[in-house]
Amino acid sequence: MSASTFAALLQGFFTDRLLRQMRASPNTVSGYRDAFRLLIHYATDRLKKTPSDLTLEDLDPSLVLGFLDYLEVGRGNMTGTRNNRLAAIRSFFRYVAMSEPAHALRCQRMLAIPQKRSRKPAIEFLQREEIEVLVAAPDPATWLGRRDRTLLLLMVQTGLRVSELTSLRGNSVVLGTGAHVRCQGKGRKSRCTPLRRDAVTALRAWLDEQRPGPEDPLFPSSRGGPMSTDAVERLVEKHVRAASTKCPSMAEKNVTPHTLRHSAAMALRERGVDLSVIALWLGHESVETTQMYLHADVRLKEQALARTVPIGGKIRRFKPREDVLAYLESL
Repeated sequence: MSASTFAALLQGFFTDRLLRQMRASPNTVSGYRDAFRLLIHYATDRLKKTPSDLTLEDLDPSLVLGFLDYLEVGRGNMTGTRNNRLAAIRSFFRYVAMSEPAHALRCQRMLAIPQKRSRKPAIEFLQREEIEVLVAAPDPATWLGRRDRTLLLLMVQTGLRVSELTSLRGNSVVLGTGAHVRCQGKGRKSRCTPLRRDAVTALRAWLDEQRPGPEDPLFPSSRGGPMSTDAVERLVEKHVRAASTKCPSMAEKNVTPHTLRHSAAMALRERGVDLSVIALWLGHESVETTQMYLHADVRLKEQALARTVPIGGKIRRFKPREDVLAYLESL
């Protein structure tokens, strides 16, 4: 097997399989790209080879398992991230099995590597007072502060994913009657999310200042290009630290951009919005995904608890008062 075969198969996987056959979204392609970038770096360090010298035979189950352990131990990634990287590798070897049947046994061994089960942590979200302190944290006297304040307000009100937020353009926002923001979510599904009055006011001021073109980033970086996911994560972390000085409860929480998405969903849930509507709001594929907010709603459990009878208590039947009986008999 020539050293160039692995490179040719990898290129064919991205250009032929992902882009042409599957028409994968840009987010999927970038996620798979990052997975193989990390894998190639790991393989070259372990095997003492250059990337161009790697062959398909170098990618055996022991190397891939070592890579998965490195993600969790060396990089501190969560189990979900580890499983996502494995999904990209398995997808590649399914493509190899179809393109190069001679490697079917090797591919079968790679596909046998199982996903790792993980404990689902409790959903972390911000209360209303915490959200207000966080949105007020950026300095409105600076360009970055005005951008960050508008961005944070939009995140906690719409619950957009980071990838959806960074892909917003000047023509993604419609103000006036029926104000909303348009985005493209997972699976290239487009959706519109209505905007509250405060978000409309903030966005109108930001658009008047920024005046972006239809295809310009709605929230550009300091260099004028679109913001990266890492930049949004650092932005949130920065303002959470500042907000924690005024709201100590925030210091006890691990607040990420996805925490703000959960906060938007829980705010809807606390207002009694049906789960099916929240699923549409967030762009969930199934209402089953949205069930996690039902489990996180402590008030529902408190209402159920209020209907129970304490141990040793007595269940009493309703007994109308005599004046009520007298009234009924008089009718």
